[in-house]
Amino acid sequence: MQWTDRIRQVKILLVVAAILIAVVSLVISHFLTCDLEEEERNKVEVWAEAMRSLNNADENTDLNLVLKVINENHTIPIIVMDSRQQVQTFRNVDMKARSRVDSLRESAFIGQQLLEAGRYIRIQLDDSIKSDYIDVCYDDSNMLRRLEIYPFVQLGVVLIFVVIAIFALLTSKRAEQNKVWVGLSKETAHQLGTPISSLMAWMEMLKENYPNDELLPEMDTDVKRLQLIADRFSKIGSLPELVPTNLNEVMDHVIDYMDRRTSRKVEMIKDFPDQDIIVNLNASLFEWVIENLAKNAVDAMGGEHGMIVLHVEDAANKAVIEVSDTGKGIRKKDLGNVFRPGFTTKQRGWGLGLSLAKRIVEEYHKGRIYVKSSEMGKGTTFRIELRK
Repeated sequence: MQWTDRIRQVKILLVVAAILIAVVSLVISHFLTCDLEEEERNKVEVWAEAMRSLNNADENTDLNLVLKVINENHTIPIIVMDSRQQVQTFRNVDMKARSRVDSLRESAFIGQQLLEAGRYIRIQLDDSIKSDYIDVCYDDSNMLRRLEIYPFVQLGVVLIFVVIAIFALLTSKRAEQNKVWVGLSKETAHQLGTPISSLMAWMEMLKENYPNDELLPEMDTDVKRLQLIADRFSKIGSLPELVPTNLNEVMDHVIDYMDRRTSRKVEMIKDFPDQDIIVNLNASLFEWVIENLAKNAVDAMGGEHGMIVLHVEDAANKAVIEVSDTGKGIRKKDLGNVFRPGFTTKQRGWGLGLSLAKRIVEEYHKGRIYVKSSEMGKGTTFRIELRK
């Protein structure tokens, strides 16, 4: 559990660091954009003064510098409008119109929008006549627009790259974990095989020599149980055969087994429908899932009096199994980790029971398992949904 909390803290730190980097990048880009925008406005003011000088020029005015300033603007869109809002000229404006008349009409519409946005510089042509002026309307250059968009594009590309990298790492980690689990399971089954075979042989000899011994049936039951456990481990990693099975009988078998091995303080309650529910199952593996849920429920009660309710429901296209307990519950921050390998709230255990249960239900039986509800001090309900 401490390991899981530490992983969560590392993820939070990485997310916070990524957000800080994104914010800093956007702030720096904003300041650069503001500087470039101010520079373009200064250029427009110079260009507007050049236009005023051109309108007020006489035979003694040197127009070389004026024309040079006017003609060197190749980037900033400019529309010059008179006091009647008629377009006098325009430069660097992308037009969709084909004729000059349509171009003037379109430029007038764009110029009106720039006026309403306050993006213009008014030049008085005659100081004595206030109505004699021109408005130099201007817009952002393509370079400025690209600079405004670029940080968001950059962040989007980086985000996509990070998501792909994380997905690849998680997939690789999951595949590696699967190989470890499969290898461990098959090796466990292999190691159990020899002593179980010996035990079965000894059981046969004991039955021949002591046919009336009352302990032999119980010993035989435990040996068969060991054989079932070894069989379950051997099936991990390979697709098990699913056969039509009566779900009620499977649940009854689990309850009978758990009830004999559970404290009398814990009451197990069956809530099954009257009719049989036939589902494609591998009975031995699915029993393992229910046993894990029941054992966790018993552990959650901590030796106190409690109750486990096993509910089976026949829905339209699925069978529903719910395992509810009156234990200590699961903290909200841990709900997303209960099926994660290595997560456990107990001092003992590897934290693999629920992880294997999820694998058996979702990968082998194509079903779904999740925590339906949990409340601290009141209990937890796990829900399994299987397709019929």
